[in-house]
Amino acid sequence: MRSIWNGAISFGLVSIPIKLMNATESHSISFRQIHLDDGGRIRYRKVCELEDTEVETSEIGKAYEEADGTLIPITDEDLAALPLPTARTIEIVAFVPADRIDPLQMDTAYYLSANGVPATKPYVLLREALKRSQKVAVAKFALRGRERLGMLRVVDDVIAMHGLLWPDEIRATDDVAPDDGVTVREKELDLADALMDTLGGVDLDTLHDDYREAVEELITAKAEGHEAPAVPEEKDGGKVLDLMAALEKSVSAAKQSRGADGEGDGDAEVHPLPAGRSGSRRSARTAPKEVGGKKSTSTAKKTTAKKTAAKATAKTATKRTPARKATAKSTSKSTTKTAAKTSAGSSAKSSASSTGSRTAAKKTAAAKKTPAKKTTAARRKASA
Repeated sequence: MRSIWNGAISFGLVSIPIKLMNATESHSISFRQIHLDDGGRIRYRKVCELEDTEVETSEIGKAYEEADGTLIPITDEDLAALPLPTARTIEIVAFVPADRIDPLQMDTAYYLSANGVPATKPYVLLREALKRSQKVAVAKFALRGRERLGMLRVVDDVIAMHGLLWPDEIRATDDVAPDDGVTVREKELDLADALMDTLGGVDLDTLHDDYREAVEELITAKAEGHEAPAVPEEKDGGKVLDLMAALEKSVSAAKQSRGADGEGDGDAEVHPLPAGRSGSRRSARTAPKEVGGKKSTSTAKKTTAKKTAAKATAKTATKRTPARKATAKSTSKSTTKTAAKTSAGSSAKSSASSTGSRTAAKKTAAAKKTPAKKTTAARRKASA
């Protein structure tokens, strides 16, 4: 970048040689004036009124015009010889919090660069001091024929300076503010807050100049002999008929826009269900699952009938449990006695066909069975 001013920063007794460069640039499209009849360029020529002749830039100086029209010539040497410490110096006068500076005062922005190797160390010292203090420096400097205020702050690793307007250059707002008789309702404020929340934030790096792009398209079309781009339809606006309706419509449009861009918050609107549909909602929850894509209503009915029959059977079985328990006991006793008989008979038969060594065992078993048979016969007679 080309420097537009060389000087120094005065930081107490520390002097920091710097170069001043413009931090911004204009991308606006400029036009030339032409003669409509033949398209010829219209130029402004600098003419001396006394001689009625055109003069060159090197022959032009500056002068101050008094009320009566008298011109007092002022040369660059006269301005350079003024007894001002800020003629070639950015003099820091205070360090204040950044919010103490009214944005209305901010003017052109500049970058300050260290001018030479000896200036590097004090430059970095001032930069780091500004970072750590989280404050900005208020300074005075002279540029282009007048003394100005400046605000020094750190941008990345560079000290930047914003030109500031003097406080008396800011106009009062007394004649601009609306009448005090207007009352804003809380509901209107709530809708305004909802609209602000819906619109959300924005990345300033994504914003661009639509007007400049449209002008460039127009110039390209004209240069190629094409028709000018169609004018887009104007949106309804400018007339505030119903503030509440306009706010509600704005919130709705903003939500739709954010949703279309994929930036919505994903919140769904909840609509109350009519009272007459509560029964169908319950039945829908208990409806059977689909099998093969069809609802198995008959299967559900059969399953319900089976469950009912099972419950009834369970109740009946519960009532009959004592009787069954008694029957089971008697059956168990008789089964045990019958098994004993069968076992005794088979033992007797096997003893008869055995060798002589088992004869004693056979007699002993027969002696044991005889009382058992007599006891069984006696019980049968008693029961008869």
